Amino acid sequence: MASSHGSSLSPPEIPMELHAENRGKLVQSLRQFLTSSSWPLHGFVFLQGGEEQTRYCTDHAELFRQESYFAYLFGVREPGFYGAIDIATGESILFAPRLSADYAVWLGEIKPLAYFKERYMVSMVCYTDEIVEVLYDHYGGPGKPLLFLLHGLNTDSNKFSKPAELEDMEKFETDLRILHPILTECRIFKSDLELALIQYANDVSSEAHIEVMRKTRAGMKEYQLESIFLHHIYMYGGCRHCSYTCICATGDNSSVLHYGHAAAPNDKTLNDGDMALLDMGAEYHFYGSDITCSFPVNGKFTSDQCLIYNAVLEAHNAVISTMKPGVSWVDMHKLAEKITLQSLKTGGIVVGDVDEMMIERLGAVFMPHGLGHLLGIDTHDPGGYATGMERPKEPGLRSLRTVRELQEGMVITVEPGCYFIDALLVPAMESLNTSKFFNREAITKYRSFGGVRIESDVHVTSNGCKNLTKCPREIWEIEAVMAGAPWPLDNRS
Repeated sequence: MASSHGSSLSPPEIPMELHAENRGKLVQSLRQFLTSSSWPLHGFVFLQGGEEQTRYCTDHAELFRQESYFAYLFGVREPGFYGAIDIATGESILFAPRLSADYAVWLGEIKPLAYFKERYMVSMVCYTDEIVEVLYDHYGGPGKPLLFLLHGLNTDSNKFSKPAELEDMEKFETDLRILHPILTECRIFKSDLELALIQYANDVSSEAHIEVMRKTRAGMKEYQLESIFLHHIYMYGGCRHCSYTCICATGDNSSVLHYGHAAAPNDKTLNDGDMALLDMGAEYHFYGSDITCSFPVNGKFTSDQCLIYNAVLEAHNAVISTMKPGVSWVDMHKLAEKITLQSLKTGGIVVGDVDEMMIERLGAVFMPHGLGHLLGIDTHDPGGYATGMERPKEPGLRSLRTVRELQEGMVITVEPGCYFIDALLVPAMESLNTSKFFNREAITKYRSFGGVRIESDVHVTSNGCKNLTKCPREIWEIEAVMAGAPWPLDNRS
């Protein structure tokens, strides 16, 4: 993949047919629902795109990134748009903001409406101040046109999507219930065009992770690893956005699950003998990747590092080899826990019966997060919990971002981990139910170890799955790449 001369990749053309397909899929699903509910097949899906934001009260405009549902349906990169889809005909209408003459002075050419119609492959484009008139003309029936607005809970953030707002909304009938669950369900199952973009984001990110591995040295700062990654995905991959804030954790920081935020800003000095846990993913035309690599800063695994790393790798590989349609994601999480606990027992870190450990939820002490999440236009793509799906109550399992059975077309991350987190270890070692499982001497040795996570993005196929991520995973692969070997390595048994 990546060479010393940069990259083997070049950014692909963005197919706007992707969004036309997404709209068609939504219209078909809505029509099926309305027919089964004996509703008439008319009305408009009506969405408001994202607005440009400034930094607090200043005029500093933050780099705009489109709202995800709007991006899914229309692919529009500019702020201030609205979009409508006629359920009766399937026709799509974009509404562009009417820009002032000053825009041409400060921000560039004011594009004609025909530009947006051609670029975004929609039926027509009008201005946002024409919404009421255009929708009424398009509707042409008695009474008020019906607008299906987007309103529903994101089960990862516990925030609600924002329905479109109009000054003249009273001139329309509106429905806030129907659209969100149907559109969210559409987003779960990826088309071939979507998969190609997710694969590209994975290819760029895999390459960038390898570049970081090769350049990592003791004495560097964590943010320098982040910088190498960001440079590579933008310079060679054309990825201006990341899917999420980079986690560049070394040493004991690698036990902080979402390290890298403003209060812990990837600023530790790398020490010889530390593990690094790097969770970073590029985004290309809204579609993302989410990849974690763990490796020793100095390029050589110690026996202690091998034990924890291989425990996680075995869990990662076992899950991927078991994944196929119909498999329960909760069962996959438990499989990862059980394999990790068996490895920890073999390594003398825990003692006792592994089945009993599972009953007492000991796995959640070492892996408090869920095994993985749906991935697409959002890092945590929506739809993990459809209406009626219950979130488990037990430790570890309650952190699962989905409890679905796997289905063909899903893209989901597989990211088992093993961490030594005092906030979880201390209570578990004092608990009557779990204290007997710990080898205290061994735990003391690993208290400052941090953690290991291995994360790949996986597409569920008709009879199994495909790993979209192309990073070195075996210990000998990582050591070879960090010593300068090309990737992929030459075939070896």
